[in-house]
Amino acid sequence: MSSCFMNLCRFLCLVMTLPLHLLEITGLYGMYKRVFPLLAYNITFSYNDKMNEMKRELFRNVAKFTNTDGTLRLLEIGCGSGANFKFYPYGCTVICTDPNPHFEKYLRLSMGSNTHLTYDEFLVARGEDMKEVKDESVDVVVCTLVLCSVNNALQVLHEVRRVLKPGGGFFFLEHVISNPSSWTYFFQHVLEPFWYYLGDGCRITRETWKDLEAAGFSELNLKHIEAPEVTLMIRPHIMGYSIK
Repeated sequence: MSSCFMNLCRFLCLVMTLPLHLLEITGLYGMYKRVFPLLAYNITFSYNDKMNEMKRELFRNVAKFTNTDGTLRLLEIGCGSGANFKFYPYGCTVICTDPNPHFEKYLRLSMGSNTHLTYDEFLVARGEDMKEVKDESVDVVVCTLVLCSVNNALQVLHEVRRVLKPGGGFFFLEHVISNPSSWTYFFQHVLEPFWYYLGDGCRITRETWKDLEAAGFSELNLKHIEAPEVTLMIRPHIMGYSIK
């Protein structure tokens, strides 16, 4: 597919989203941030059903980071409505962060449905700046479908390394850009300007694996997968874990 044609189509899509851009720069787009948590909460059930086996495979290694006294402190960045809670090991303490305070209502619902966990405070914080979390204070950090929408993925990963104890684990599951020869790649580039607003800042053309490779972890276990039955635009994923 000609890159010129692809760029032309992207430009046309960009022009169509100009009203949304105006809403963003005037601050009126902020109203969508109140609605987005409800949409995300409802989508969670469908996504978890489709990704159930992959999430179970991803999180089966979380328990190995448990301390000798049986404790496990887990920090989730961009926790949203708590879609991952059911996959965490019994008894671990979960600290939740999200930049959108309007997720808290739905987060509490998920907490009530997952009483096998202990919950610490909910922190309204960006992944790039989690100053309320102390250095080397958590055993595990989890980040799923978050690095697509942060402003600086490398800064988020720097924060992950800061808060993790030595030998701690960082678990990730993220959608990424597709193979350049695919139709998915074409539509990701063309429709990204619209998707950005639909997904509250989500960017579907990121090569997040490169950020993980450059983040300075002592060990990186990463694999590329195709998510089953999810929307074409976010079908290519990476999943795995790193060790500090």
